Amino acid sequence: MNQLKEKLSTLPKKPGVYLHKDSEGKVIYVGKAINLFNRVNSYFRGAHDYKTTKLVSNIADFDYIVTKSEKEALILEYNLIKEYDPKYNIVFKDDKSYPYILLKDCPEPYVSVVRLKKKSRYKGKLYGPFPDVGAARNMVELINKLYPTRKCETLKKDLCLYYHLGQCPGYCKLEVDEDYSRKIKDDIIGFLDGDSREIVNSLKEKMNEAVEKLDYENAAYYRDLIEDVKQTNLKQDVQKNNRESFDVFNYYVEDGYIAITGLFVKNGRLLSSDKFIDYLVSDPENFVSSYIYRFYEINEKPKKLYLPKELMGYLSEVYDCATVARGYKYQLLKQAQTNCIESLKQNKKIITRKEDYDQQLDEEFKRIFNKEIRTIELFDNSHTGGANTVGAMVVYKDFHPSKKDYRLFKLEDSADDLASMKEMLYRRYFRVLKDNLERPDLLIVDGARIQIDCAKEIISSLNMDITIVGLGKDDHHNTSYMMNSDYEIIDVKKDSNLFFFLTNMQDEVHRFAITYHKKLRQKAMYKSVLDDIEGLGPKTRMKLLRKYKSISNLRTLSLEELQTVLNAKVAERLYNKLREDA
Repeated sequence: MNQLKEKLSTLPKKPGVYLHKDSEGKVIYVGKAINLFNRVNSYFRGAHDYKTTKLVSNIADFDYIVTKSEKEALILEYNLIKEYDPKYNIVFKDDKSYPYILLKDCPEPYVSVVRLKKKSRYKGKLYGPFPDVGAARNMVELINKLYPTRKCETLKKDLCLYYHLGQCPGYCKLEVDEDYSRKIKDDIIGFLDGDSREIVNSLKEKMNEAVEKLDYENAAYYRDLIEDVKQTNLKQDVQKNNRESFDVFNYYVEDGYIAITGLFVKNGRLLSSDKFIDYLVSDPENFVSSYIYRFYEINEKPKKLYLPKELMGYLSEVYDCATVARGYKYQLLKQAQTNCIESLKQNKKIITRKEDYDQQLDEEFKRIFNKEIRTIELFDNSHTGGANTVGAMVVYKDFHPSKKDYRLFKLEDSADDLASMKEMLYRRYFRVLKDNLERPDLLIVDGARIQIDCAKEIISSLNMDITIVGLGKDDHHNTSYMMNSDYEIIDVKKDSNLFFFLTNMQDEVHRFAITYHKKLRQKAMYKSVLDDIEGLGPKTRMKLLRKYKSISNLRTLSLEELQTVLNAKVAERLYNKLREDA
């Protein structure tokens, strides 16, 4: 501790990034600071909330990097968090991207829901982000009802049901006037920008025409569409004579929790929102600025960003930022903060229960293994009579599924489960060694002594040191106990959070393996003898099946008849194969 105090006294009073480390040298938190000396020393002075107190109790050492500016510190912090994935940097745990509506840049008017992944770019106009994918899909569904858009992701070769329903002019087969398509696109852009007057007037005309013809069914259909459009507009806060596009972010802190809300205005129209709630680590301004920077690394950057004045420091160097003290934008800032307060009221108990659950698991694993368990990998395999043998690995980090780290294995077909387990484990941990990937703190196999022996053999052959346990079952094939690598039974109470956690993990890996196995089995069921013919590509296979309808009909053809549609060698191979399988 004396050594740490000496190091704290030497910190520079300059902007930069600091990295807190635990006793094993692992980075557990990355933060940024305008003044490194003041910020890092503040962790070791005075009282803190629960989460920060827990972080401080685990700090054994720290490093720092001085930067030229606050902007450089913000960017470096983001990159280091992505590299180290520190335990206490909650703000970057979620890699979710937000849903947008894409008006695709193609000859036909085509809208779809997309998610922006990191620096992904889509050709066309993007609208959003939407607060959830349901809201975006509802809007796309309404647009497809209102306008004769292209409905198929890939254009088909024949006119589909949408054409016959009058919802598509037949872009796939018929020649559609370019000016007509351009007009539809312009109308959709206008609608997404908040101008629905033209479409409402058009729908009213159609409704009145249907009433005059006593076609009450269609009249009701148009009436409902008008109501849908009106409801869509009611959800928007439209500013007359103001067509600006900008974003607003604000936050609220209470009892060691923080809530952040973003509101997104396009052409004077409040389009959507973003909300985040969790425990607060570090000071609020640092936390929120990091969250906003992360948000715009995934989503489109704002034309203008309005913030409370205390957030202007870091972000004003990166975005076109401003703060306001009155008017409509000030009201939106207040509205964002009100949303934060309401979110905390609704969700604080849920977050507390989640934290209590995680803490209990953390303590139980430390008690059992005498070390911190952060990353867990669990394996399972599946097959049908030795066929379509697959393996699955699920990964849990800080007791929650890390689905981006899940892996599937297509294994050598075998009814020997132990051989399959060995193959899967060897492939996984050879890759870990080869690519210097993160090693788990705990490896779990679905089984007891025999499965543990398999895991020990593979891990030992690779000269690795990983803690191994197995999950044993009772006579009813239900999880009953945990066994360590010395074959000792580890007592786990069946009403404990640990037992609940382990059985949930087993269910998850079993689900993951079975889903993949079913997919391969279904693919095998639909496999055709045509797939095995050298030189017979997928397009030609489809043409043959469209023309002759079935394999049985193909078998009735002579070699000469096959040679009229295929080249001589391929026709001969197919002819012989069809007779082998007859």
